[in-house]
Amino acid sequence: MGSEAGIARKPRFLGLHGFRTSGAILKKQIETKWPKSVLDKIDIVYPDAPFPAQGKSDVEGIFDPPYYEWFQFNKEFTTYTNFDEGLAYIEDILIRQGPFDGLLGFSQGAILSGGLPGLQGKGVALTKASKIKYLIIIGGAKFRNESVAEKAYSPPIQCPSVHFLGDNDFLKPYGLELLESCVDPVVIQHPKGHTIPRFDEKGLEMMLSFLERIQEDILSEDEGKGENVLEA
Repeated sequence: MGSEAGIARKPRFLGLHGFRTSGAILKKQIETKWPKSVLDKIDIVYPDAPFPAQGKSDVEGIFDPPYYEWFQFNKEFTTYTNFDEGLAYIEDILIRQGPFDGLLGFSQGAILSGGLPGLQGKGVALTKASKIKYLIIIGGAKFRNESVAEKAYSPPIQCPSVHFLGDNDFLKPYGLELLESCVDPVVIQHPKGHTIPRFDEKGLEMMLSFLERIQEDILSEDEGKGENVLEA
């Protein structure tokens, strides 16, 4: 018993890939860019989004198909199609393959990840899934649909989050807007564009410290559960 007491399970994250890519592509991007010191401290599950790509993918010729999307939108990103269906699909994965501690998202997956805790808190999405406690946001932004945004970011996002902001990412201004709606963000800057970045020394320290913090939370939760069992 004593030997197990100090060992917490790894944090588990649901990885939501970018628009017209796939779970396999996100997995490859992360596992080729992130060092073992990070990958050893986190479990990530990489599902495909529910809808086959309805147009050309930006990663054609770089990564093999098939490609998927979580929902569709108009040119201004203000009108969404299949949005509720996409959320129901994510909820189903969270329930069937959970429990998960948090969400990791890139691009369209990061926009979803940043908005889901608020939608869950308001009782409009993921109502049957366990609470999202942590976020890893890579190349994120806010929802631009007004009725969705109103529910997603008010009150601000309470759960601890880490945000990767690329100096040359076309979404950077929108990633900064998302930061303003977060109570407890860690920001990792990188010089690249809209991509999964490698870590520099400072970014790596910040990421490892974020994961250690989650690990400590899990450990104290598990110990609390153990005490409750003993009391019962």
